[in-house]
Amino acid sequence: MSGKFAFFLLLSFSITSAKAQPEAPFLLVLGIAQDAGFPQADCRKACCRKVWDGELPSANVSCLGLADPAAGRFWLIDATPDFREQLHKMEPCGQLSGILLTHAHIGHYTGLMHLGREAMGAKGVPVYAMPRMRTFLEANGPWSQLVELHNIELHSLSADSAISLSPSIPHSSSPRLQITPLSVPHRDEYSETVGFLIEGPAKKVLYLPDIDKWKLWERDIRQLIRQVDIAFLDGTFFENGEIPGRDMSEIPHPFIEESLELFADLPPDERAKVHFIHFNHTNPVLLREGEAAQRIREAGCEVTVEGMRVILGE
Repeated sequence: MSGKFAFFLLLSFSITSAKAQPEAPFLLVLGIAQDAGFPQADCRKACCRKVWDGELPSANVSCLGLADPAAGRFWLIDATPDFREQLHKMEPCGQLSGILLTHAHIGHYTGLMHLGREAMGAKGVPVYAMPRMRTFLEANGPWSQLVELHNIELHSLSADSAISLSPSIPHSSSPRLQITPLSVPHRDEYSETVGFLIEGPAKKVLYLPDIDKWKLWERDIRQLIRQVDIAFLDGTFFENGEIPGRDMSEIPHPFIEESLELFADLPPDERAKVHFIHFNHTNPVLLREGEAAQRIREAGCEVTVEGMRVILGE
């Protein structure tokens, strides 16, 4: 067993309830990197060189899988460039029952290409999208061909309006899995951007991989953290100046350093909910035992790892 896989298992045990049943709905982290993955194309700098040379593990693009094993169904949050591998990891859970898109940046929707006739030739896979995102897919090739050939069926999302993904269990009116899109400010060239509030029978999870800055959001992220059990939050960059020669105001994200300062006076149990995700290839937290990752842990937060599993029900 590789050290990487053993580490994933240990982390899963720290998150999973000991009383959870095998058939309980769960969430699986299928990727942690920014849109371009890790290592990034044509990068031979120190941040990626050891990965190309086989000395460090690569990382897939940020994606979550949601599964309801009892129903034999699963869903993907975003269709990334690593769609093939991420789909394969979820297939033991049953049938792909939908894909929920956050926005139209390359790491979050381009994996839809695998559903087309050049690849899977899928039939009517539900794809959930906000209004501008839906229009973008309908009006622009090659995505419009997926619609025309009925490889995908578009379903509309509305901000702050929950949808039920999985049917209720017997003697209960509550869905086993429910998800709510939350609009966030981001570079919305082609579509709006959302995060998702995921609700299972026993736990709530916030997934918010992309946002410009916390202060630009009308919601209070600290209050949202209090309302959930786990918060996967934008950790694209660790600090300003991380990309030499680039104006980082053109690619705004909350620097992890800024987030740690914002969350510093939260109680320890609240800070422990925060798991940073969506790391750019330059982000030093990708060195899991490095100084940056250690600073996050010392602040009471966590660095998300691929393979992390969160049981959402009992």
